[in-house]
Amino acid sequence: MKNPIPMTNFPREDIFRKGDVFVLFGELFDRGYATHLVDQAKSAGMEIVGVTVGRRDEGNALRPLNDEELAAAEARLGGKIINVPLMAGFDLDAPAGEPTPTDLLAKMTLETWEDEKLDWAHIEKCRNVGVERFRNSLSQVMRVLDGMIADGKNVYFAHTMAGGIPKAKVFLVIANRVYKGRGARHMSSQTLLDSDLGKLILQNFDEVSANTFRHLIDLSAGIRARIEASGGQVRYSAFGYHGTGILVADEYRWQTYTNYTQGYAKMRLERVAQEAWDAGIKATVYNCPEIRTNSSDVFAGIELPLIPLLLALKKEGGGEWVEQQWQACQKLLADEFTVEDVLQKISDLQVSDVMQPFYDFSSWPMPNNQGQSDLTIGTSNEITSMHKDGKALISDLLSRLVVEAVGQLIFRESSEPSGPVLWLNHDIVARTLVQTKGVSRNTREAA
Repeated sequence: MKNPIPMTNFPREDIFRKGDVFVLFGELFDRGYATHLVDQAKSAGMEIVGVTVGRRDEGNALRPLNDEELAAAEARLGGKIINVPLMAGFDLDAPAGEPTPTDLLAKMTLETWEDEKLDWAHIEKCRNVGVERFRNSLSQVMRVLDGMIADGKNVYFAHTMAGGIPKAKVFLVIANRVYKGRGARHMSSQTLLDSDLGKLILQNFDEVSANTFRHLIDLSAGIRARIEASGGQVRYSAFGYHGTGILVADEYRWQTYTNYTQGYAKMRLERVAQEAWDAGIKATVYNCPEIRTNSSDVFAGIELPLIPLLLALKKEGGGEWVEQQWQACQKLLADEFTVEDVLQKISDLQVSDVMQPFYDFSSWPMPNNQGQSDLTIGTSNEITSMHKDGKALISDLLSRLVVEAVGQLIFRESSEPSGPVLWLNHDIVARTLVQTKGVSRNTREAA
């Protein structure tokens, strides 16, 4: 992608009806973008089907969910889960009797990790084992799923798999320095990526976040052919991140969190969608705004671009509901601070000379540097300290709103998507919220 392609209008098409099938390709968590997408499918009367990554026993062998785990997962999803382990990635895979990549990483220490070298021929064997395991399990899932979908139904596959950080103790310390370290504790993200440890992590990110989308599209080909031949339609979506357009000095401008290490895998995910699109398959990656989730909380400061959504809500219509959101945010702050104080701190960061090089879309994802890390993490810490309770933040409230809007946008756009890669910027998110939650019925009808 040479330029971000924004979604500019609220989608009007709606092909999904009662009895159609929504397949969540990944597990459902309480904090994350998939929650409201599932809600949209339920509201449309679709049958909900999910999968599981499975669980690992004491010997790290994959197993299906037990009866208690399965019941809890199906209750959370509100649908049927196909109980075949679909753990992605290869960090715990290896030929029989040989060490896994995670076993190799366990030998690394803080003193040695930068210079430690991995046996890449062995790593490739482990990767092949992991990919074969995943595809074999996915083929089994597709056979079960095929028997659950009647001819003529529309089917929506929503890919949500992401991540892939190996469980290596040394990486926990490195990650804290890369993503949360300031001053003497700062570490360059490029130092990590130049190491064999970093190169392994990038490969595993590719397998989890991107290549699983390709496997899904490929191995559902039989279902797709049958459904389309019988009059139904099949859609695929995936959650991406590639920066977001937000208000900077009262103009919408692309910006990003630095360093988003998974960005390389997210670009691969975009390429998978483009290749599918070129083959006539309606697959779309939606690059979503920054929010706070269980996984994103590792990135100190990733929540900062979210807060200017308050300004976008006013710019895209305002009204009583928008004022209520401002007031709700104000109540979260300590008495001596205002929402305007918070926004000023973010504005100061946005226009600082330190941040200007990071507005280059063509260079994404850029490595971090000392000045940028100190400013971003410092601003994040300062804004957190302005709240009454460090566990009840403005960014939490706004994250819930963004998730709601994005769920609506992705679900509706996927009926007749306009392209393989789309950006959901703050303007369309704010307009969606104002139109669906914040205006009178007459105004909504006029719009």
